[in-house]
Amino acid sequence: MPAKNRLAEMQEEIAAWRRHLHQHPELMFDTAETGRFVAEKLREFGCDEVVTGIAKTGVVGVIRGKETGSGKVIGLRADMDALPITEATGLPHASKHPGKMHACGHDGHTAMLLGAAKYLAETRNFNGTVVVIFQPAEEGGGGGKVMVDEGLMERFGIQEVYGMHNWPGQPVGKFAIRPGPFFAAADQFDIVIEGKGGHAAKPHETVDSTVVAAHVVVALQTIASRNVDPTRQVVVSVTSIESDTKAHNVIPQRVHLRGTVRTLEEEVRDLAEARLKSLVTLTAEAFGAKAEIDYERGYPVMVNSPAETEFAAEVARAVSGQCDDAPLVMGGEDFAYMLNARPGAYILVGNGDTAPVHHPQYDFNDEAIPAGASWWVEIAERRMPAG
Repeated sequence: MPAKNRLAEMQEEIAAWRRHLHQHPELMFDTAETGRFVAEKLREFGCDEVVTGIAKTGVVGVIRGKETGSGKVIGLRADMDALPITEATGLPHASKHPGKMHACGHDGHTAMLLGAAKYLAETRNFNGTVVVIFQPAEEGGGGGKVMVDEGLMERFGIQEVYGMHNWPGQPVGKFAIRPGPFFAAADQFDIVIEGKGGHAAKPHETVDSTVVAAHVVVALQTIASRNVDPTRQVVVSVTSIESDTKAHNVIPQRVHLRGTVRTLEEEVRDLAEARLKSLVTLTAEAFGAKAEIDYERGYPVMVNSPAETEFAAEVARAVSGQCDDAPLVMGGEDFAYMLNARPGAYILVGNGDTAPVHHPQYDFNDEAIPAGASWWVEIAERRMPAG
Protein backbone atom coordinates (compact mmCIF):
# COMPACT_ATOMS: atom_id res chain seq x y z
CA MET A 1 0.00 0.00 0.00
CA PRO A 2 1.24 3.54 -0.55
CA ALA A 3 1.50 5.97 2.34
CA LYS A 4 -1.88 6.76 3.83
CA ASN A 5 -3.75 9.32 1.74
CA ARG A 6 -4.57 11.52 4.73
CA LEU A 7 -0.90 11.71 5.69
CA ALA A 8 0.09 12.46 2.10
CA GLU A 9 -2.44 15.31 2.18
CA MET A 10 -0.87 16.53 5.45
CA GLN A 11 2.67 16.52 4.04
CA GLU A 12 2.97 20.29 3.59
CA GLU A 13 1.51 20.96 7.03
CA ILE A 14 3.93 18.50 8.66
CA ALA A 15 6.81 19.92 6.60
CA ALA A 16 5.95 23.40 7.86
CA TRP A 17 6.22 22.15 11.44
CA ARG A 18 9.53 20.52 10.56
CA ARG A 19 10.95 23.69 9.04
CA HIS A 20 9.87 25.71 12.06
CA LEU A 21 11.70 23.26 14.33
CA HIS A 22 14.71 23.37 12.00
CA GLN A 23 14.91 27.14 12.37
CA HIS A 24 14.88 26.89 16.17
CA PRO A 25 17.28 24.08 17.14
CA GLU A 26 17.96 23.32 20.80
CA LEU A 27 20.63 21.14 22.37
CA MET A 28 20.59 18.24 24.80
CA PHE A 29 18.03 18.72 27.61
CA ASP A 30 17.54 22.41 26.73
CA THR A 31 14.64 21.68 24.39
CA ALA A 32 12.09 23.80 26.26
CA GLU A 33 10.75 25.68 23.21
CA THR A 34 10.65 22.52 21.11
CA GLY A 35 8.80 20.76 23.92
CA ARG A 36 6.31 23.62 24.20
CA PHE A 37 5.66 23.49 20.45
CA VAL A 38 5.10 19.72 20.62
CA ALA A 39 2.83 19.92 23.68
CA GLU A 40 0.71 22.67 22.10
CA LYS A 41 0.23 20.58 18.97
CA LEU A 42 -0.73 17.48 20.95
CA ARG A 43 -3.33 19.45 22.92
CA GLU A 44 -4.61 20.97 19.69
CA PHE A 45 -4.98 17.44 18.23
CA GLY A 46 -7.13 16.40 21.21
CA CYS A 47 -4.82 13.88 22.84
CA ASP A 48 -6.35 12.38 25.98
CA GLU A 49 -3.33 13.33 28.07
CA VAL A 50 -0.32 15.57 27.45
CA VAL A 51 2.43 15.28 30.05
CA THR A 52 5.48 17.56 30.11
CA GLY A 53 8.62 17.71 32.22
CA ILE A 54 9.74 14.10 31.87
CA ALA A 55 13.55 14.10 31.56
CA LYS A 56 13.34 17.88 32.10
CA THR A 57 11.88 18.86 28.72
CA GLY A 58 10.45 15.62 27.33
CA VAL A 59 6.80 15.41 26.28
CA VAL A 60 4.42 12.45 26.27
CA GLY A 61 0.99 12.27 24.64
CA VAL A 62 -1.63 9.60 25.28
CA ILE A 63 -4.18 8.68 22.59
CA ARG A 64 -6.85 6.10 23.38
CA GLY A 65 -8.51 4.18 20.59
CA LYS A 66 -12.23 3.85 19.91
CA GLU A 67 -11.83 0.58 21.77
CA THR A 68 -9.41 -0.09 24.63
CA GLY A 69 -10.56 -3.56 25.64
CA SER A 70 -7.41 -5.20 24.36
CA GLY A 71 -5.44 -3.51 27.12
CA LYS A 72 -2.51 -3.06 24.74
CA VAL A 73 -0.29 0.00 25.02
CA ILE A 74 2.32 0.84 22.39
CA GLY A 75 4.95 3.56 22.63
CA LEU A 76 6.20 5.51 19.60
CA ARG A 77 9.34 7.60 20.17
CA ALA A 78 10.96 10.55 18.39
CA ASP A 79 14.02 12.55 19.48
CA MET A 80 13.93 16.36 19.59
CA ASP A 81 17.46 17.72 20.13
CA ALA A 82 19.87 19.25 17.63
CA LEU A 83 23.67 19.35 17.34
CA PRO A 84 26.32 22.03 18.12
CA ILE A 85 27.13 22.56 14.42
CA THR A 86 27.04 25.74 12.35
CA GLU A 87 24.64 25.20 9.45
CA ALA A 88 25.93 25.65 5.89
CA THR A 89 22.85 24.78 3.81
CA GLY A 90 21.83 28.34 2.89
CA LEU A 91 18.19 27.22 2.91
CA PRO A 92 15.31 29.62 3.65
CA HIS A 93 14.50 27.58 6.77
CA ALA A 94 18.12 27.38 7.97
CA SER A 95 18.90 27.62 11.68
CA LYS A 96 18.42 31.03 13.27
CA HIS A 97 20.73 30.08 16.13
CA PRO A 98 24.43 30.23 15.20
CA GLY A 99 26.36 27.17 16.25
CA LYS A 100 23.25 25.00 16.50
CA MET A 101 21.47 23.01 13.79
CA HIS A 102 19.29 19.98 13.20
CA ALA A 103 22.07 18.06 11.46
CA CYS A 104 20.68 14.62 12.31
CA GLY A 105 17.04 15.00 11.27
CA HIS A 106 15.46 15.00 14.72
CA ASP A 107 13.29 17.87 13.46
CA GLY A 108 11.95 15.43 10.86
CA HIS A 109 11.44 12.64 13.40
CA THR A 110 9.51 14.98 15.70
CA ALA A 111 7.37 16.37 12.87
CA MET A 112 6.54 12.90 11.50
CA LEU A 113 5.48 11.65 14.93
CA LEU A 114 3.36 14.77 15.38
CA GLY A 115 1.71 13.98 12.03
CA ALA A 116 1.06 10.42 13.16
CA ALA A 117 -0.35 11.69 16.46
CA LYS A 118 -2.73 14.06 14.68
CA TYR A 119 -3.96 11.24 12.43
CA LEU A 120 -4.37 8.78 15.31
CA ALA A 121 -6.21 11.35 17.44
CA GLU A 122 -8.58 12.08 14.53
CA THR A 123 -9.34 8.47 13.57
CA ARG A 124 -8.70 6.40 16.74
CA ASN A 125 -9.10 3.31 14.59
CA PHE A 126 -7.36 0.94 17.00
CA ASN A 127 -8.12 -1.13 20.09
CA GLY A 128 -5.76 0.01 22.80
CA THR A 129 -3.63 3.03 23.68
CA VAL A 130 -0.85 4.81 21.82
CA VAL A 131 1.77 6.73 23.79
CA VAL A 132 3.77 9.22 21.69
CA ILE A 133 7.15 9.98 23.27
CA PHE A 134 9.16 13.08 22.42
CA GLN A 135 12.61 12.71 23.94
CA PRO A 136 15.33 15.30 24.58
CA ALA A 137 19.09 14.71 24.68
CA GLU A 138 19.70 11.83 22.30
CA GLU A 139 22.91 13.42 21.05
CA GLY A 140 25.11 12.37 23.94
CA GLY A 141 22.87 13.30 26.86
CA GLY A 142 21.18 9.95 27.40
CA GLY A 143 17.68 11.41 27.51
CA GLY A 144 16.24 7.98 26.76
CA LYS A 145 17.82 6.58 29.91
CA VAL A 146 16.52 9.48 31.99
CA MET A 147 12.97 8.94 30.71
CA VAL A 148 13.16 5.22 31.50
CA ASP A 149 14.68 5.89 34.93
CA GLU A 150 11.88 8.34 35.67
CA GLY A 151 9.34 5.55 35.13
CA LEU A 152 8.15 6.22 31.57
CA MET A 153 7.24 2.61 30.82
CA GLU A 154 5.48 1.92 34.11
CA ARG A 155 3.70 5.26 34.36
CA PHE A 156 2.05 4.89 30.97
CA GLY A 157 1.83 1.08 30.92
CA ILE A 158 3.90 0.79 27.74
CA GLN A 159 4.27 -2.82 26.58
CA GLU A 160 6.16 -2.35 23.30
CA VAL A 161 8.12 0.60 21.92
CA TYR A 162 9.11 1.60 18.37
CA GLY A 163 11.51 4.21 16.99
CA MET A 164 12.74 5.48 13.63
CA HIS A 165 15.71 7.33 12.13
CA ASN A 166 16.14 8.85 8.69
CA TRP A 167 19.02 7.44 6.65
CA PRO A 168 20.86 9.34 3.90
CA GLY A 169 21.76 7.09 0.97
CA GLN A 170 18.65 4.94 1.39
CA PRO A 171 15.98 5.69 -1.26
CA VAL A 172 13.47 8.24 -0.06
CA GLY A 173 10.71 6.64 1.99
CA LYS A 174 12.16 3.12 1.72
CA PHE A 175 12.89 1.24 4.92
CA ALA A 176 15.66 -0.96 6.31
CA ILE A 177 15.88 -2.91 9.56
CA ARG A 178 17.67 -5.83 11.22
CA PRO A 179 16.90 -8.01 14.25
CA GLY A 180 19.28 -8.30 17.20
CA PRO A 181 22.24 -5.94 17.74
CA PHE A 182 21.84 -2.95 15.42
CA PHE A 183 23.56 0.17 16.77
CA ALA A 184 26.79 -0.03 18.76
CA ALA A 185 27.63 0.64 22.37
CA ALA A 186 29.31 4.05 22.49
CA ASP A 187 32.05 4.59 25.09
CA GLN A 188 34.48 7.48 25.37
CA PHE A 189 37.89 8.03 26.89
CA ASP A 190 40.17 10.83 28.00
CA ILE A 191 43.89 10.12 28.40
CA VAL A 192 46.41 12.54 29.87
CA ILE A 193 50.05 11.69 29.22
CA GLU A 194 52.42 13.43 31.62
CA GLY A 195 56.09 13.54 30.77
CA LYS A 196 58.79 16.08 31.49
CA GLY A 197 58.62 19.23 29.43
CA GLY A 198 61.55 21.25 28.21
CA HIS A 199 63.31 22.94 25.32
CA ALA A 200 62.64 21.38 21.94
CA ALA A 201 66.36 21.60 21.12
CA LYS A 202 67.22 19.46 24.17
CA PRO A 203 64.91 16.42 23.90
CA HIS A 204 67.38 14.28 25.85
CA GLU A 205 66.60 16.33 28.95
CA THR A 206 62.86 15.67 28.65
CA VAL A 207 60.35 12.85 28.67
CA ASP A 208 58.60 13.81 25.47
CA SER A 209 54.85 13.46 26.07
CA THR A 210 54.17 14.07 22.37
CA VAL A 211 56.21 11.03 21.35
CA VAL A 212 54.50 8.97 24.06
CA ALA A 213 51.08 10.10 22.83
CA ALA A 214 51.98 9.18 19.25
CA HIS A 215 52.97 5.66 20.34
CA VAL A 216 49.74 5.39 22.36
CA VAL A 217 47.66 6.29 19.30
CA VAL A 218 49.39 3.61 17.23
CA ALA A 219 49.17 1.03 20.03
CA LEU A 220 45.44 1.55 20.42
CA GLN A 221 44.89 0.50 16.81
CA THR A 222 46.08 -3.00 17.73
CA ILE A 223 42.96 -3.54 19.84
CA ALA A 224 40.97 -3.98 16.63
CA SER A 225 43.75 -5.48 14.50
CA ARG A 226 45.36 -7.87 16.99
CA ASN A 227 43.16 -8.34 20.08
CA VAL A 228 39.62 -8.81 18.78
CA ASP A 229 38.45 -11.63 16.51
CA PRO A 230 38.28 -10.11 13.00
CA THR A 231 34.71 -11.42 12.60
CA ARG A 232 33.54 -9.30 15.56
CA GLN A 233 33.12 -5.54 15.36
CA VAL A 234 35.10 -2.94 17.29
CA VAL A 235 36.13 0.64 16.53
CA VAL A 236 38.76 2.52 18.53
CA SER A 237 39.23 6.11 17.36
CA VAL A 238 41.42 8.84 18.84
CA THR A 239 39.61 12.01 17.84
CA SER A 240 41.57 14.77 19.54
CA ILE A 241 45.19 15.44 20.55
CA GLU A 242 46.03 18.57 22.54
CA SER A 243 49.20 19.62 24.34
CA ASP A 244 49.61 22.25 27.02
CA THR A 245 51.68 24.41 24.68
CA LYS A 246 51.38 25.68 21.14
CA ALA A 247 54.99 26.87 20.85
CA HIS A 248 57.31 25.54 18.15
CA ASN A 249 60.26 25.30 20.51
CA VAL A 250 58.72 23.69 23.60
CA ILE A 251 58.27 19.99 24.37
CA PRO A 252 55.02 19.88 26.37
CA GLN A 253 54.64 18.54 29.87
CA ARG A 254 51.21 17.07 29.13
CA VAL A 255 49.27 15.79 26.13
CA HIS A 256 45.53 15.12 26.27
CA LEU A 257 43.95 12.48 24.00
CA ARG A 258 40.22 12.02 23.51
CA GLY A 259 38.39 9.32 21.64
CA THR A 260 35.67 6.72 21.39
CA VAL A 261 35.25 2.94 21.47
CA ARG A 262 32.34 1.28 19.65
CA THR A 263 31.34 -2.37 20.09
CA LEU A 264 28.36 -4.66 19.51
CA GLU A 265 28.94 -7.28 22.22
CA GLU A 266 29.53 -6.94 25.96
CA GLU A 267 32.44 -9.39 25.85
CA VAL A 268 34.21 -7.32 23.19
CA ARG A 269 33.33 -4.13 25.08
CA ASP A 270 35.01 -5.48 28.23
CA LEU A 271 38.06 -6.61 26.27
CA ALA A 272 38.46 -3.27 24.50
CA GLU A 273 38.30 -1.31 27.75
CA ALA A 274 40.80 -3.60 29.50
CA ARG A 275 43.26 -3.56 26.59
CA LEU A 276 43.02 0.22 26.21
CA LYS A 277 43.88 0.78 29.87
CA SER A 278 46.74 -1.72 29.75
CA LEU A 279 48.25 -0.44 26.50
CA VAL A 280 48.11 3.19 27.57
CA THR A 281 49.58 2.57 31.03
CA LEU A 282 52.41 0.31 29.89
CA THR A 283 53.31 2.41 26.83
CA ALA A 284 53.63 5.50 29.01
CA GLU A 285 55.73 3.60 31.54
CA ALA A 286 58.04 2.32 28.80
CA PHE A 287 58.98 5.92 27.98
CA GLY A 288 59.24 7.05 31.58
CA ALA A 289 55.95 8.94 31.51
CA LYS A 290 52.69 8.56 33.41
CA ALA A 291 49.15 8.20 32.10
CA GLU A 292 45.80 9.09 33.61
CA ILE A 293 42.81 7.39 31.98
CA ASP A 294 39.16 8.32 32.32
CA TYR A 295 37.06 5.68 30.54
CA GLU A 296 33.32 6.30 30.48
CA ARG A 297 30.77 3.78 29.29
CA GLY A 298 28.03 5.42 27.25
CA TYR A 299 24.98 4.10 25.42
CA PRO A 300 24.61 0.31 25.43
CA VAL A 301 24.21 -1.79 22.29
CA MET A 302 20.79 -1.18 20.76
CA VAL A 303 19.12 -4.56 20.25
CA ASN A 304 15.95 -5.06 18.20
CA SER A 305 13.59 -7.75 19.51
CA PRO A 306 13.17 -10.51 16.86
CA ALA A 307 9.35 -10.78 16.77
CA GLU A 308 8.78 -7.01 16.92
CA THR A 309 11.41 -6.49 14.22
CA GLU A 310 9.63 -8.85 11.85
CA PHE A 311 6.36 -7.04 12.56
CA ALA A 312 8.02 -3.65 11.95
CA ALA A 313 9.43 -4.92 8.64
CA GLU A 314 6.01 -6.24 7.62
CA VAL A 315 4.51 -2.81 8.28
CA ALA A 316 7.32 -1.15 6.32
CA ARG A 317 6.70 -3.41 3.32
CA ALA A 318 3.00 -2.53 3.48
CA VAL A 319 3.79 1.20 3.52
CA SER A 320 6.55 1.42 0.90
CA GLY A 321 6.58 -1.92 -0.92
CA GLN A 322 9.93 -3.06 0.46
CA CYS A 323 12.07 -3.29 3.55
CA ASP A 324 15.79 -3.95 3.10
CA ASP A 325 18.17 -5.70 5.45
CA ALA A 326 19.97 -2.89 7.28
CA PRO A 327 23.73 -3.02 7.92
CA LEU A 328 25.23 -2.99 11.38
CA VAL A 329 25.75 0.59 12.51
CA MET A 330 28.72 1.53 14.71
CA GLY A 331 27.05 4.78 15.73
CA GLY A 332 25.32 4.94 19.11
CA GLU A 333 21.60 5.42 19.76
CA ASP A 334 20.04 5.91 23.20
CA PHE A 335 16.79 4.29 22.11
CA ALA A 336 18.80 1.29 23.37
CA TYR A 337 17.64 2.11 26.89
CA MET A 338 13.98 1.90 25.88
CA LEU A 339 14.56 -1.39 24.05
CA ASN A 340 16.30 -2.72 27.18
CA ALA A 341 13.17 -1.83 29.14
CA ARG A 342 10.56 -3.15 26.69
CA PRO A 343 10.48 -5.27 23.50
CA GLY A 344 10.30 -3.31 20.29
CA ALA A 345 12.18 -2.28 17.17
CA TYR A 346 14.02 0.59 15.54
CA ILE A 347 13.87 1.16 11.79
CA LEU A 348 15.62 3.33 9.19
CA VAL A 349 13.68 5.35 6.62
CA GLY A 350 15.40 6.62 3.49
CA ASN A 351 16.40 10.28 3.25
CA GLY A 352 17.61 9.95 -0.34
CA ASP A 353 20.82 11.29 -1.86
CA THR A 354 21.53 13.95 0.75
CA ALA A 355 24.51 15.05 2.83
CA PRO A 356 25.23 12.61 5.66
CA VAL A 357 23.92 13.20 9.16
CA HIS A 358 26.10 15.36 11.44
CA HIS A 359 27.22 17.36 8.39
CA PRO A 360 26.73 21.16 8.14
CA GLN A 361 24.99 20.76 4.76
CA TYR A 362 22.56 18.05 5.88
CA ASP A 363 18.81 18.63 5.75
CA PHE A 364 15.94 16.25 6.44
CA ASN A 365 14.10 15.32 3.24
CA ASP A 366 10.45 16.30 3.56
CA GLU A 367 9.54 13.81 0.82
CA ALA A 368 10.05 11.06 3.44
CA ILE A 369 7.26 12.43 5.66
CA PRO A 370 4.28 10.44 4.32
CA ALA A 371 6.13 7.11 4.54
CA GLY A 372 7.57 7.75 8.00
CA ALA A 373 4.34 9.03 9.52
CA SER A 374 2.37 6.19 7.86
CA TRP A 375 4.73 3.60 9.37
CA TRP A 376 4.05 4.86 12.89
CA VAL A 377 0.30 4.91 12.28
CA GLU A 378 0.32 1.42 10.79
CA ILE A 379 2.34 0.12 13.74
CA ALA A 380 -0.50 1.21 16.03
CA GLU A 381 -3.41 0.13 13.83
CA ARG A 382 -2.00 -3.27 12.86
CA ARG A 383 -0.68 -4.16 16.30
CA MET A 384 -3.97 -3.18 17.95
CA PRO A 385 -6.64 -3.75 15.28
CA ALA A 386 -10.10 -2.35 16.00
CA GLY A 387 -13.18 -4.53 15.84
